[in-house]
Amino acid sequence: MDSKKRSEVASEDTWDLKSLFTDEKAWEEGMKALEQEIDRAPLFKGKLGEGKESFLDTFGWYEKTSILAEQLYSWAFLNYAGDASDSTNVKRYSLVNQSLAQLGANMAYFDPELLAIEDETLAEYLKDPAFGSYKVYLEKSRRFKEHVLTEKEERIMALQSEVGSTARTTFGDLTNVDFDFGSLETEEGKKPLTQSTYSSFLMSEDRELRKRAYKQFYATYDQHKHSIARLYEGQVKQDKFTCKARGYESCRQKALFPDNVPMSVYDNLIASVHEALPSLHRYYQIRARLMGLEKLAHYDVYVPLVAGVQKNTPYEEAVETISEALAPLGQEYVSILKKGLTTERWVDRYENKGKRSGAFSSGCYTGSPYILLNYKEDVLRDLFTVAHEGGHSMHSYYSARNNPYFHYDYTIFEAEVASTFNEQLVAKHLFETAKDKKTKAFILSKGLDDIVATLFRQTMFAEFEDITHRLSEEGVPLTVDLLRSEYKKLLEQYFGPSVEFEEESDLEGLRIPHFYSSFYVYKYATGISAAIALSQKVLNGGAKEKLDYLNFLKSGGSTYPIDSLKKAGVDMAKKEPVEMALKHFSSLLDEFEAIL
Repeated sequence: MDSKKRSEVASEDTWDLKSLFTDEKAWEEGMKALEQEIDRAPLFKGKLGEGKESFLDTFGWYEKTSILAEQLYSWAFLNYAGDASDSTNVKRYSLVNQSLAQLGANMAYFDPELLAIEDETLAEYLKDPAFGSYKVYLEKSRRFKEHVLTEKEERIMALQSEVGSTARTTFGDLTNVDFDFGSLETEEGKKPLTQSTYSSFLMSEDRELRKRAYKQFYATYDQHKHSIARLYEGQVKQDKFTCKARGYESCRQKALFPDNVPMSVYDNLIASVHEALPSLHRYYQIRARLMGLEKLAHYDVYVPLVAGVQKNTPYEEAVETISEALAPLGQEYVSILKKGLTTERWVDRYENKGKRSGAFSSGCYTGSPYILLNYKEDVLRDLFTVAHEGGHSMHSYYSARNNPYFHYDYTIFEAEVASTFNEQLVAKHLFETAKDKKTKAFILSKGLDDIVATLFRQTMFAEFEDITHRLSEEGVPLTVDLLRSEYKKLLEQYFGPSVEFEEESDLEGLRIPHFYSSFYVYKYATGISAAIALSQKVLNGGAKEKLDYLNFLKSGGSTYPIDSLKKAGVDMAKKEPVEMALKHFSSLLDEFEAIL
């Protein structure tokens, strides 16, 4: 059975975007209003330095325009993500990106003028309560002083931004829209092989079906490997361009700078995971033994470790389970999330043709915190995905309602804590409500798989990004053969001696969409480490621990992520949280073996 067309999906299974714009006409009117503000932008040139009142007037206009631009982008992006095969969605998404690039170009004077204001003058301004809504933003912006260019240079950078996203958008269109992976014959009949169903096939207990899905899936990537390698090299070159233009020492330093995250956090993560690789190799040894295999193939590593436990969870049942699991966070949290996942229609639930693969949460200051899913009832991981994205959305919900616009947007470093925190509570709930040992073992194995996917695997991805960027910065061309070779080394290092790879296995490094948001994936690994620590504090603590965590969700971008997490109870500048998460993995492995 082929995927449904977007027009065939029931409206209650799609998100309701009316919190952004009631319809396309309202969006078009908003675009006209934004175009007027884009034309007005040059009129504010020089105003930031003309005194306190002029400064406040300019920032008031900037705030209003930014909120409108964010709202317009969000509506267009969500429609595009829901169906990129609809040319109207593609057109609107392109139009709003053009407008944002033009707004940036017309405001090229803004950052240089802001940073030209003397520190003493700005400090005097900030004593005035009228500046309260901008205080944190202004203080954070001073750190960028040495990396902000002249007005003419900033204009060029803004105009280039639209071109700079070409590699990412082309990769998305190529793999989500143009690629046709065909269908597979199964015992239930012919089923489509897509970016979304691929994970279901790899979790099948039928090894021959897994192998066919794997071979057929990567055959498509193999046909386009040179093009995708060029796209990825284009992304790395774009990173190098902005890095050099703005005077950073490396692409990685530039990526970590806005969050004020020390480079040592990245290095410590990789070093700690390397030290714990023996426990990961043990995990794969246990997996091979349980599956009755001398060696695992790459397509064997996602099958549930405990066979014969069937779990089919309709979406509505998944929401109920998640609501029960998150009860320790209080009635208010659960009630808001439950309504968002159901009656308020934050969620676009199921796969359709042209829809973006995977899942995400995307909120803006004025609208609901929307969630894209490709929910599958027969994949238990998808229940966790609902909880995961729900954690992001509740973080957005609380942040937007407890901060002024310029302070509401939290970092991705913090975001991955809120999402994986929810997953930890769901895993505990499912384990405690399981009726028999086999089900308990199944839940433990899911917990193990999550840490493998989120801590070990994302660190492997992070290491790959670091290697490719360093090589490119040293002048080494990123050919398809080099990319595959470097990725294969990491596959062998991380998976260990119990896994044998196929000829096409190293093509996996060409299909990771997060590589087009460079140096992003390490935050999944630090996020689960912090989430494990904080979930233990909330579950084992009292009212204070719960309040500390909720206050963290409400803090938005009002401070740097290392500081906000420290207030919540975990210090990510130290190695201990990651090491504790890795020890937790080892203890889960012990418990899993014991219960079997």
